[in-house]
Amino acid sequence: MSPVEIGAFSVAAIVALVYIGVYIPIALGLVSFISIWLISGKAILAFNFLKIAVGDGVAEYEFATIPLFTVMGLLVSRAGLGTDIYTVMNRGFRRITGGIGMATVGANAVFAAVTGSSIASASVFTKISVPEMLKLNYNPRFAVGVVAGSSVLGMIIPPSAMLIIYSFVAEQSVGEMFIAGIVPGLILTIAYIAGILLAGRFWPSFLGSGRSAGEDVALSYYELLEKTVPIVSLIVIVLGGIYTGWLTPVEAGAAGALAALVIAVLRRRMSWKSLWFTAIETGHITASILFLITMASLYSRMLGYAGLPNELDTLLQTYDLGFMEIMIIYVALMLFLGTLLDTASIILIVVPLFITLIESMGLSLVWFGIVTVIGAEIGLLTPPLGISCFVIKATLNNPKISLKDVFMGAFPFAVIMLIVLVFLINYPILSTGLLN
Repeated sequence: MSPVEIGAFSVAAIVALVYIGVYIPIALGLVSFISIWLISGKAILAFNFLKIAVGDGVAEYEFATIPLFTVMGLLVSRAGLGTDIYTVMNRGFRRITGGIGMATVGANAVFAAVTGSSIASASVFTKISVPEMLKLNYNPRFAVGVVAGSSVLGMIIPPSAMLIIYSFVAEQSVGEMFIAGIVPGLILTIAYIAGILLAGRFWPSFLGSGRSAGEDVALSYYELLEKTVPIVSLIVIVLGGIYTGWLTPVEAGAAGALAALVIAVLRRRMSWKSLWFTAIETGHITASILFLITMASLYSRMLGYAGLPNELDTLLQTYDLGFMEIMIIYVALMLFLGTLLDTASIILIVVPLFITLIESMGLSLVWFGIVTVIGAEIGLLTPPLGISCFVIKATLNNPKISLKDVFMGAFPFAVIMLIVLVFLINYPILSTGLLN
């Protein structure tokens, strides 16, 4: 077999291993190591590639953002800020048809800006929002679907673990990726709210016979400040610091983590015991992400050694495909893999294959990253994997709502994501405008 054939076979092997349940970093590392050995015929070269990947893979200073933003997100959850922002949003939308769904989307968007985790958002708002909507006679499918759909905002609105992982794979600035994610995240949020508003008018059966939350959610001026100032302060510290250039992403993560700790302590939500458990959980999450990045480094080096990205570039140019044709192929591939793999796997497997082609076309790799993350995130809402849907089902623990109900409820939001993705592909300035 030629190096290119071995490289192509290795990609298929990784997808197959991940799908049958092999831990992603193990699949990436094992297949990449064996592929390098087969291509070179020398085991020592495979070990040298592994040594370089382990030594250099997570040595970048900006990867310090991973534990810092992780601990900040955990502290924010423990401080109860998710409940607070939901209460505030619910007050603002309470008189609109489907308003509680819009409140969930808005709260998820704000929560995403300080946690960066779709899974955390899905878990938190399943406990907060779904029971409230069911109590108000909303369609159960809409109740779980709006939580599933809006939970993906955690992976596009910065800080985002997926944007950090893409930054590593594409060798882009974490700070620039964070800034680039702001406008697309807001567009997706607005699109979700508009979709709920239109559904209330033209597809009321999807929303159900839900009634207004009424005056019981009204807040005094003092309560409004109490619930909004902490989370707004965190957003200003983190995103404001990065956007103005006053803080690097690492410094913003550290400042945000400290501020979140202070808020949790002042609210009496943090004891020494819970702080210890938070530190342990941060360590587990950080170790798993860095291990993933290390093995992804080995995988990328293997693909380059096999010459597969250049071969793919040549193949697509042979057919004289234009920009839109290539993007259709790319998005279709991500949507297909999204039915099988999680977001990180899709990014790590697909991006190294296409990045040479994107660079040769003179396209922005920052814009390409936003397109990639949103395209891969659609997979969180599609069967059979649909991680966010599984998290919602497990967290809700309601036998009357099946996994099928969650997927059916999330489907309209997946369609909205796809429409927004097409919009962002056609107008790259929406992703890169804040960088100019």
